[in-house]
Amino acid sequence: MIDFSLKPKTLKAIKVARENAQYVRTLARYYDENEHAEMKEDEKEKLKANVATLLKVLAEPGEGEGQFLTNIILGENRSWGDPVTGGAIATTGLGNAAIRAVATPEQRKRFDSLYCAMAITEPGCGSDTSAVSTTAKLDPETKEWIINGEKIFVTSGKRCNAVVVWATLDKSKGRAAIKSFVVEKFRKGISMTKLEHKLGIRASDTAVILLEDCRIPYDNILGSPEIKEAKGGQVGVLATFDATRPGVAAQGIGVGRAALEFTKEKLEETGVTFPYDRGLHSLSAVQKEILDMEANLDAARLLVWQSASLLDKAQRNSLESSMGKAKAGKAITQICQRCVALLGPLGYSRDWLVEKWMRDCKINDIYEGTGQIQMLIVCRQILGFSRAQLK
Repeated sequence: MIDFSLKPKTLKAIKVARENAQYVRTLARYYDENEHAEMKEDEKEKLKANVATLLKVLAEPGEGEGQFLTNIILGENRSWGDPVTGGAIATTGLGNAAIRAVATPEQRKRFDSLYCAMAITEPGCGSDTSAVSTTAKLDPETKEWIINGEKIFVTSGKRCNAVVVWATLDKSKGRAAIKSFVVEKFRKGISMTKLEHKLGIRASDTAVILLEDCRIPYDNILGSPEIKEAKGGQVGVLATFDATRPGVAAQGIGVGRAALEFTKEKLEETGVTFPYDRGLHSLSAVQKEILDMEANLDAARLLVWQSASLLDKAQRNSLESSMGKAKAGKAITQICQRCVALLGPLGYSRDWLVEKWMRDCKINDIYEGTGQIQMLIVCRQILGFSRAQLK
């Protein structure tokens, strides 16, 4: 029998996370309108205290969900408050996930205390990572890697301590020659040249990183420097996205849920009801639309939960993580847009956060693999096609 009920400890943790999210929501508008502003110390301290309370609950005796599924569930509830404002006190970034996926035990220990961003996208390289042109050359005399290139749209590029940079050892050898390197921000030759001004998630900094003859130690390469089989250069780091895409999708689901709950609340204040015991033919257009949005949000959530539960069982989840990411990105974009429309002029105004949620949610259909890329991954895996056969 399939059981979707959550364990008591998880439910208690969700309650704490929701209380934390309510506080974060009070900060959301300020940091949206003051892009790149540093969070105030008293706000940071309160957020840290909230996180400490949550960790205490999770450490209590009793059975909970698996670690990945728990993180996904709590991530959705945090994002219900705001998808990124609370991240000002986070201690790990996407680059840390890449390090955990492919680093040696010594590297994990050495880089564990650093907040690491991930730098993949370039001016001439977006979804097609095989087009990476940033180069890494080995200096045989000093045994140092010399990295040259420009990376754009680096999430947390300002606040990070180090950047995990994708670079090629030999452009002529394609994807197999692409490796990842940990570049600490104190290294000579790495600089942040621009901070982006964005449509949404404005409390999260997005930077341009320039590497000019940047020298790093030999053992800052993640994985082997050998150029092997056709996929060898990227397998380890691409596995990172299988673990992080469910989190990104859950972030979006939290935003979509916030918009949908707020819209229902405002409609109910005008006398609109949402009966679940009547046939669709007897419902108004607004009632049908709300129920349809709820169904789509639930479908996305269950796909994401499935992908996270596979990780808890140490099973491969490439197909499921892409399905969840694709479904969530599309569903929440449509939900937030419709919520703004249903609320009319006030939905479009800055009096309410719903217009912000519409702006914030769009990124979930873009970063960590666009919706179109996710659909390609799904099709390739279901049909058994190679990248060359279906692109």
